[in-house]
Amino acid sequence: MDLLYDVAIIGGGPAGSTAATLLAKAARRVIVLEREKFPRFHIGESLLPYSTQAFDRLGVREKLDRTFLPKFGAEIVAACGTKGVKFYFKDGFRTRRDRAYQVTRSEFDKLLLEHSRDNGAEVREETEVKKIAFEEDRVKINIETSDGARSIIESRYLLDCSGRQTTLGNFFKLKKSYDHLQKFSVFAHYENVDRGEGIDGTLIRMVRGLDRWFWMIPLTPTRMSIGVVMDTTTYRAMKLPAEAALEKCIGEQPMVLERMTRAERVSPVYSAGDYSYRNARLFGDRWLLAGDAAGFIDPVFSSGVFLAIMSAEKAADALDEVLNDESKKRRLFKDYSRRVNYVMDVYLTFVTSWYRRSKEFTEVFLNPTETLQLAPAVNAVLAGNEGLSFAIRWRMWLFYFFVNAQRFFAFSPRLSLVPKKINEPVSETVTAIS
Repeated sequence: MDLLYDVAIIGGGPAGSTAATLLAKAARRVIVLEREKFPRFHIGESLLPYSTQAFDRLGVREKLDRTFLPKFGAEIVAACGTKGVKFYFKDGFRTRRDRAYQVTRSEFDKLLLEHSRDNGAEVREETEVKKIAFEEDRVKINIETSDGARSIIESRYLLDCSGRQTTLGNFFKLKKSYDHLQKFSVFAHYENVDRGEGIDGTLIRMVRGLDRWFWMIPLTPTRMSIGVVMDTTTYRAMKLPAEAALEKCIGEQPMVLERMTRAERVSPVYSAGDYSYRNARLFGDRWLLAGDAAGFIDPVFSSGVFLAIMSAEKAADALDEVLNDESKKRRLFKDYSRRVNYVMDVYLTFVTSWYRRSKEFTEVFLNPTETLQLAPAVNAVLAGNEGLSFAIRWRMWLFYFFVNAQRFFAFSPRLSLVPKKINEPVSETVTAIS
């Protein structure tokens, strides 16, 4: 009899490798099918503290500590250079986690994938899924390797962690784009970008303008990821290739440019667009979607890898329990879908407010208040708190109320968000949320 796997996983990124490790640790026969050869470049380099518990469970925490830069919080500044705020994860509402990681994704993804292999998962790189057939008690998957060899594997369940390729989402025509989040990003890696001292040198820096925002992510003591996000229509109107567009955007933004007097670009300029979507269903009779294969909201606030690892962990737990007792399948798969959709909704609400109320959001966010612990609650959500508790939810509702009301009443000082001209002096006030 041919080998029957318990779970086949499409994709070896953070979601796929997380699920593979957990299922292998549970003594499940699991195979990962990854079409590329790791390491490979990927964006999404800033992690959130609430993934730490999953890393501990995976048994990978010490490897991460040895390899990657810690991240203690973030800094958001107005493009006009008059206001900024730093928040540290240790000050989040009822938080127990004070740090995350800034990672070079090629190294991070390879580390997690190798860790799943070390824990007993079978990993096949350079292996592409060509066809999927669902039967009553199993899934048949036609695969092809990079040398052209073809074969069929069979598994009891299929977990799609294929990222933006979202294999099953396209197969079942489930993929739905967010019309209000049609964005385009351009980014690259640089050496010798100036940064703060001490733990401030680990903070991701975000610069918010009227129609675009920049990220500056420290990856190593000398290397930094820098990118800009704007509407797709804005990018197209530039009529420039990605490299020229990135140089132009940086050159027009003193709050970024001031830190790049010694900078040297050491990677190609990459771009990505129209990447915000969600699948209408996250499960079927013999399949689940996790990570970016389930949906991707936006690169802002670094939720991508957090959602990938969180959903993969929940999917692995559900599959492990279903493999013990298939009578629980419907309930467990529905619970999984409900939980993942809820957390994606938390970040979708945050991201939607960031873009639709960009000016008001920034004005309120950069004028933090300890009243009713609103700032610590926002801090906690940005750290990866899923917002399940009522204590977090009502504080976030109040935050959004102030953002919406800011259009009519200036609860917080008004900001232009228009960059100053190069060499024009600015008077920046940076507040630390404590």
